[in-house]
This record gives sequence, structure tokens and C-alpha cells, in this order.
Amino acid sequence: MGSIIYAVFDGSAPAFNFYQGTGARVRRWLLHLEGGGWCDTTSNCLTRAGQVYGSSKQIPPQAYFTGILSNDPELNPDFYDWNKVKIRYCDGASYTGDVEEVDPSTNLHYRGARIFKAIVQHLLAKGMYKAENAILSGTSAGGLAAILNCDKFNNLLPLSVRVRCISDSGFFVNVETISGYPHIQELFYRVVKLHGSAKNLPQACAFDYDKSLCFFPQYVAPYMQTPLFIINSAYDSWQVNYSFVPKYVDPLGVWNNCKHHISQCTPSQLQILDDYRLKFLKALQGLGPSSSRGYFIISCHTHNIVERQSYWMYKNSPTLDNKKIAKAVGDWYFERSGFQKIACPYPCGCSILFD
Repeated sequence: MGSIIYAVFDGSAPAFNFYQGTGARVRRWLLHLEGGGWCDTTSNCLTRAGQVYGSSKQIPPQAYFTGILSNDPELNPDFYDWNKVKIRYCDGASYTGDVEEVDPSTNLHYRGARIFKAIVQHLLAKGMYKAENAILSGTSAGGLAAILNCDKFNNLLPLSVRVRCISDSGFFVNVETISGYPHIQELFYRVVKLHGSAKNLPQACAFDYDKSLCFFPQYVAPYMQTPLFIINSAYDSWQVNYSFVPKYVDPLGVWNNCKHHISQCTPSQLQILDDYRLKFLKALQGLGPSSSRGYFIISCHTHNIVERQSYWMYKNSPTLDNKKIAKAVGDWYFERSGFQKIACPYPCGCSILFD
């Protein structure tokens, strides 16, 4: 567990869990940003300030390192003995928040961007300045943060370091609900406004779009200079459940079974989800061709992938082109081969275990 002086929501110090690399890999670093959603109102952020995603006082002193963070060479062959850092999420705006004033009535600190920079600088002082290889990865809101902060991370490291970024379940698309309401777009607008995030979003994107749109990977990723690997489901369960079919557009609960288990969707519901998949893929492919970009898009109805051993590398893990995710990412990072594959529609490649 480490801590930096820059305060999180409740004024406590930021925190991370650390595994020290071994052998020849001591100059290889993997920083992983934990997920945990966002808060878009003062009351929501105040609630988070008393919980694990807003206060380091609530974080357990130890964490399980699995999947991409695993220390087992059989389960994580390319990264098992790297220095690995799990950065605990405490920002509520994917590490973009930056408000100088502390709210006097709530004591809320909106300083995610400063937290991210301070942690990287702390790790540089602890030995990361000697790095030869470095990865910034993240899951969910942390996967979005890995995209939004990727070039900044690269710029904070010495020029000699080989830097890559990995976004897991962080490719949130700007899609309307099934009733036609721009729910996720308005949510991101409120997050950016409340947290003062605009100044920390990639400025090249902000020049061409409304700044809050640059919270969406589909608009910001084309401006990235650092190579990026995207791991996502085309039927991402969080996006389906909360931005495509949020509870308020389905007051009678017609979608409840389908949203929990895609195998229980009616034919008409599955067709609607297939249409969502096409919108997701259109946003992904709108990034344009890039030999430095990789992606592994599965059709399992899931969210949070790379820290789950069953998805990253295990007996029945999803495969594309005869590769599991761990193999595809390792080949891409070390330039053994590129990887840009998309699974066919559900249930392609997903057993009931991955529903």
C-alpha cells in the first residue's frame, strides 16, 4: 500500500497495491487503474466519499492479483514477473477531475488528475524511472481512464521507455437508450462539469468536439499517439444495463431477465441487442485503421475482463483466432504479431459460464 499527499474525495491519501517484479523483469512496469463508475452530482460524490471508491480509509490493505496482474507464469506468461501496481479508484471521474477549491460544506476534493500524476511521479522516484517497458491498463471507468491518460502517462516517463496502454471494458459508446434518450451523453456531461475535467481531456479532441464528448473513447482515441489495445464485449453488460436499457426506461421490468442473462432474452430483445452491437462496432471501427492499435472484442454479456482469470487465460477462456486474451495482448505488446479481431454475434465463443 502506498500513499501520496494529494487528497481523494474525503481528504484521505490516494492508495495503491504493489507487487515487486523479479529477475530480469525488474525494469518492466504495469500500472492498472481500478474501475468503479462515476459520480455526477454533489450528493452522489458525497456518498462515495464514505465508501471504498472515495476514501482510502475504506480500502483493505491487501488485494488479490489475478488475470493481467497474476504472478503465476502459467496464467499470465508475459507479465507475471513485472512490477505491478493496482491503483485504487478514488476519483469518480476517471482520473480527470481538477478543482482547486475544496467544497467548504462537504469537504469534497475533486482532484483525480492530480492524483494520477502524483502517483506516477511517486513510482518514478521509487524506481520506475529506470523502466524499459511500461503499460498503463485499466478496467471499466479505469479502462476509460487508461485511454484519457495514456499520452500523459507516456509523457511522464523517459523517452527511452516503451509505453503501451490497455483499456478493458472502457470503450463506452455514445448510444441512446432504447427509448431514444441520450442518457450516457448527459451523464458524462454532468461528470465533466462537476469535476472540472475539461482542462484534462485531450485538447486536440476538445478543439474539434464539445469537450464533454471527449470523455467518450470513440471521439478521443483517434487523437492518441501512444499504442492502445482495446478489450471489450460488444454486448457489454454495464453499457446494456445502464446506458442502453437503464431501469427508468423499463418500469415494468420486461428486460430484467435479459439484462441479467442474455441467454434468457426473447428473440426480439436479442435482435435489439444485436443492433446495439452494430452501433458499438461502428464506433470502434470509426477510430480508423492503425497498425499500432489492437483489439479483442468478445460477444459474452460481461464487464470487467482482464482481472478475471477465467477470461484472461484459463482452460475455457474465450478465444479469437485460436488465441486467448493474454496471448493476444502479449503478442501485440512485444510486436510478435498484431491482433485486431471481433467475435461473431452472441452466443459466438461464449458458453453459459460467460453469459
